[in-house]
Amino acid sequence: MPWQEESTMQLRRQFIQDVQSGATPITELCRAYGISRKTGYKCLARYEAGGLPALSDRSRRPQHSPTATPSELVRALLAARHHHPTWGPRKLLRLLRQELPDAPWPARSTIALHLHRAGLVVTPRRVRRPGHPGRPQAPMDAPNAIWTADFKGQFKLGDGQYCYPLTVADGYSRMLLCCQALTSTQVVESRPVFQRAFEEYGLPARIRSDNGVPFATQALGRLSPLSVWWLRLGILPDLTEPASPQQNGRHERMHRTLKAECTRPPKASRRGQQRRFDAWRTEFTELRPHEALHDATPASRYTPSPRPYPRRLPPLEYPQHYEVRRVSHNGGIRWYCEWVNVSQTLGGEYIGLVEIDHHEWDVYFGPLRLGRFHEDTLRIEDALGRQHRRPY
Repeated sequence: MPWQEESTMQLRRQFIQDVQSGATPITELCRAYGISRKTGYKCLARYEAGGLPALSDRSRRPQHSPTATPSELVRALLAARHHHPTWGPRKLLRLLRQELPDAPWPARSTIALHLHRAGLVVTPRRVRRPGHPGRPQAPMDAPNAIWTADFKGQFKLGDGQYCYPLTVADGYSRMLLCCQALTSTQVVESRPVFQRAFEEYGLPARIRSDNGVPFATQALGRLSPLSVWWLRLGILPDLTEPASPQQNGRHERMHRTLKAECTRPPKASRRGQQRRFDAWRTEFTELRPHEALHDATPASRYTPSPRPYPRRLPPLEYPQHYEVRRVSHNGGIRWYCEWVNVSQTLGGEYIGLVEIDHHEWDVYFGPLRLGRFHEDTLRIEDALGRQHRRPY
């Protein structure tokens, strides 16, 4: 009969009794118990050396482990994890090597093992999502090539007021340029945040955002007062497709970390929440290593833009062969004594028109093509095929 887990000690005692009886050779007893002769003689030697208690299972843990992680390093690891509860083994190991560079830190896999033993690792449920083909976008191949901007939804503070965090980041370096707690998504609150970022870091080439307020509207070219201001500064709005947050995936991933580490639970007031945002932004940009940056920090990869923020808005310039018209505050232009509706968002601004065919003109605001103007209908057709005419 082979050893059975539920009666191991009982079988070992019976085996010793059978051996001591001398009725059956030990070779046949080993075959009957389903064990090897080596195991049988080993069991007998342990009994002769220590009696029945010696037959109990012994720990297989080595008495000496020269490569084991020192206990003081394990305590330092657990303390770092307690201070940064959302950080994984890679980030923790980089932080610990900076703080204690001479310590014999183990590999990342060993760090993960210690976290698992301490019950600090929660294995997330894997969710399979279908792939997304994406769409052609401007590359994030240098600092300030594209900034990304978005609101992290809204949540209620301890005093009952709602907080709307506005975040702006550099797409190339992941540098979080600002994280501001606002009371709404209106342009009157958003524009000063961008102005402070422009004054401190200079002007980017593009700003990528979704199609929500205050970044876009249903007007011609999806322009909003905020994006009109950007274009006057020489910044091209880069809107993602509707219902496609994956096209701004880097920013959305940062928002997931922001929500986990800064809003649960929320602070009692907007001022207290802003202090938490400021501390987290410093950690995110100057301390936290990013795997996509080969464990470097965003601050180490970012350089300010060489384009300074101007004190006055520069005028828009169009080629000499363009027809230039000023949009009235009612949102239209005069075209040879006829009224053509453009957009009230562009009231007071100058647009350029270039003839591409007989009685057909492309309409531009700065470098942005707004649509096509048809002289026979006096309407402007946008990129979606919608025609804009004077409302009645």
